[in-house]
Amino acid sequence: MGGCFSRPKPVEVKIEVVIPEKERSKEEMSPNGKASPLIYKVNGTARRYHLEEHPIASNPYHNPKDVVEASVCHVKDLENGQMREVDLGCGKALLIKESGEFHAVGHKCPHYGAPLVKGVLSKGRVRCPWHGACFNISTGDIEDFPGLDSLPRFQVKIEKEKVYIRASKQSMDSHPEQIALRPKEFFRTYGIEVLTEMQVAAVDIKNKIAVFKDGFKMEYNKLLIATGNTPKALSCKGKEVENVFNIRTPEDANRVVKLATSKNVVIVGASFLGMEVAAYLAERAHSVSLVELEEVPFKKFFGERVGRAVMKMFESNRVKFYMQTEVSELREQEGKLKEVVLKSGKVLRADVCVVGVGAVPATGFLKQSGINIDSKGFVVVNKMMQTNIPGVFAAGDAVTFPLALRNNKKVNVPHWQMAHMHGRVAALNMLAHGMEISTVPYLWTAMFGKSIRYAGHGEGFDDVVIQGDLDELKFVAFYTKSDEVVAVASMNYDPIVSKVAEVLAAGRTIRKRDVE
Repeated sequence: MGGCFSRPKPVEVKIEVVIPEKERSKEEMSPNGKASPLIYKVNGTARRYHLEEHPIASNPYHNPKDVVEASVCHVKDLENGQMREVDLGCGKALLIKESGEFHAVGHKCPHYGAPLVKGVLSKGRVRCPWHGACFNISTGDIEDFPGLDSLPRFQVKIEKEKVYIRASKQSMDSHPEQIALRPKEFFRTYGIEVLTEMQVAAVDIKNKIAVFKDGFKMEYNKLLIATGNTPKALSCKGKEVENVFNIRTPEDANRVVKLATSKNVVIVGASFLGMEVAAYLAERAHSVSLVELEEVPFKKFFGERVGRAVMKMFESNRVKFYMQTEVSELREQEGKLKEVVLKSGKVLRADVCVVGVGAVPATGFLKQSGINIDSKGFVVVNKMMQTNIPGVFAAGDAVTFPLALRNNKKVNVPHWQMAHMHGRVAALNMLAHGMEISTVPYLWTAMFGKSIRYAGHGEGFDDVVIQGDLDELKFVAFYTKSDEVVAVASMNYDPIVSKVAEVLAAGRTIRKRDVE
């Protein structure tokens, strides 16, 4: 096991040199941050993308009053591989210099407003330091997720060795919270019909028909299954009492907060959901108790030492843990929850109980369809998110797919970023674009104002190398399997996780000796 140090080591430098020089090609980032022109792969064919193929129009703005132009720096102020946040007077932009070319795009990630200047620049794209979304620096296009929108792209021109940026004031005024979710008008504008409160009960693959629960039938040419999962319920005595919740909707969450304020709350399961709910309610409820079958929260995911550090943080915020036990009974008074009885014999006062003990894929309606379902109920798809049935695709929490990062092992990654990538790949292949999924899983969780970021796929790790200080909650943890780093997690160590994600995305191996 790796040691824990009171002073953080320069992990960033180690990650930069993890690729031996003899293995580098001209297309890879060098230690000083220089990079080559971007390369796209379409139908297996590599193609260089040059700016001159898509020249910027001399006047792309319809209304001259909507335009701002500003001198932002001298051409020698930025070295190759550098980024700078610059002020245009009515807003800011991210100025980037790579391979001798200047690019200007929006300075904030549209997902949650992270400052991209603190992200990672590599091979023609910038990766968000908070949640790992990736954007093409030439076009602003989103290339990896989370997020629904690309970055605005601005004109750059050089005059007398000064760099000028020309932008639309309207694009400068965009805010992440304004474009986070699609309004109803979006669907109407693009001709997308949304059927709510309707449930598909079966799929007839022979006749290409989706059969609804009410008997309605809809023909399809291409079908996408993205039904997600269903939360597991408690199977103990008294499970039907009032004020026991599985949080699946905003309405569920709002009701829990309302009922839990100044009350006694018991949370069953130290899952991501359970821990996040505990953190949120700690300052609002009278008491928060968390019941978990394992010895340490997140042990299988983050390892025992990181799990204990997180547990200590929760305990210092008034959360009481009851570990290595489970619920045997829910007791009620006048139909409402009163007590939670544990198998250990402990009885907990409880006005509200939140259950977070996992979920199962919502695929029961497919069992007789002929679509390949594995032993756990997940829909099995290939690299193009296609099932064994031509024209039928699946994405999101309900699928297992081949993860290139782990030698195309079939995995299930039930997280926000991966669902976005699944949707994009499936959509493009439903339109016959021939795109294979290639992404590094990236997830995060926020508790008590602190965020844990994670990239990779650490299932089956056999060691954890930790650098930094767990007690101070400033650390990076590298998860290894044999001699290879398969995942990384950090707290207060940005942008190390995004940096590692870029190395892994390039298909390179990080060895255990490089991070010890």
